[in-house]
Amino acid sequence: MNHFEYIDGVLHAEGVSIPEMADKVGTPFFCYSTATLERHYKVYADAFEGLDATVCFAVKANSNQAVLKTLGNLGAGADVVSVGEMRRALRAGIDPAKIIFSGVGKADAEMREALEADIAQINVESIPELVELNRVAIEMGKKARIALRINPHVDAKTHEKIATGKAENKFGIDWTRAIEVYRDAAAMDGIEVTGIAMHIGSQLTDLTPFREAFTRLAGLVEQLRSEGIHIRNLDLGGGLGIAYQGETPPLPDAYGQMVRETVGHLGCHITLEPGRLIAGNAGIMVSRVMYIKDGEAKRFVILDAAMNDLIRPTLYSAYHEIIPVEEQGEEDVQATVDVVGPVCETGDTFGKDRKLPDDLKAGDLVAVMSAGAYGAVMSSTYNTRALTPEVLVKGNNFAIVRPRQEIDQLINMDQIPAWLGNE
Repeated sequence: MNHFEYIDGVLHAEGVSIPEMADKVGTPFFCYSTATLERHYKVYADAFEGLDATVCFAVKANSNQAVLKTLGNLGAGADVVSVGEMRRALRAGIDPAKIIFSGVGKADAEMREALEADIAQINVESIPELVELNRVAIEMGKKARIALRINPHVDAKTHEKIATGKAENKFGIDWTRAIEVYRDAAAMDGIEVTGIAMHIGSQLTDLTPFREAFTRLAGLVEQLRSEGIHIRNLDLGGGLGIAYQGETPPLPDAYGQMVRETVGHLGCHITLEPGRLIAGNAGIMVSRVMYIKDGEAKRFVILDAAMNDLIRPTLYSAYHEIIPVEEQGEEDVQATVDVVGPVCETGDTFGKDRKLPDDLKAGDLVAVMSAGAYGAVMSSTYNTRALTPEVLVKGNNFAIVRPRQEIDQLINMDQIPAWLGNE
């Protein structure tokens, strides 16, 4: 469920009309619904009621500080994969004791800053990283609380670019070496082993891979405990999917019950790291039609948004529903069109063979749905296109939570060396 719906024939975000925002903000822009963020968080968190669990929002899905603060006010922590994301979470007021630092490659400076901030846990993904973190922690006179991210060799049955739990993926320490590496970690002076981390992929629509992975994880916990290595934290990652195109992913309640059945008996604190599930359907991208181009084989709807604004269709062949901001009736004629952007790439396409109003024209607004996760965070300035603004709606009010970047600001980031002259 989301809070984007037609009211009197016009698409609204909660109580604010999309055309009203477009007139004041310009297009394209991302729009997030507070009510949807809050509802998705609460439904997910409630699924783990009775367990010792912390929901740490995956900041990589949507790193806007207004979004982070909205979730932090509800009790969410943060799963971060860079020092920049950690700083965003801290500035948004998220408790360091609820911040987990993941990621396959952490620089020394990032390790030091995480240790200084005294965050809850650093998830270590390789033996060289473990050795380096131990060195840094000893040098700082600290103990690094860590979980090893274990790759369980489980196929998540998702897109190859967002699968993370198979043997050929770059993530984590191989399942077959887990015991050996935990023994080494437990003997290090700068390391405090606290848990196990696991994340097998994103946009999963079946609980079977989760169940397989978590069952393996439970066996590993019991084996480590038998060797005197006390595991008290389990980081189960995220990955539960949303409906982009008719998918029927499991409900959070079913996921929560599966977690209870597989690891609930271990008495561990459980960390969960949803991202897309919370933010995906809580956001849209609004764009204005620039031109309608009738080619010999296709009709093209050319938007003022482009692949630099929302790259998921180009990068993953991802599907996003595209709807007109003005509601259409059942009797209105529709045309089959390709919805594209103005960037000089064939891949700059939001959707092929889509049904949109036959009378859609330049100046009309469309909404690209389910764009709240991996939308603005993955945007770029390709073609020297300025970064797109973000807007947060709450009830009948809205606020710009990231202003539109000016093109001159972007250009002025370049510096001409003296030997080229300064004319």
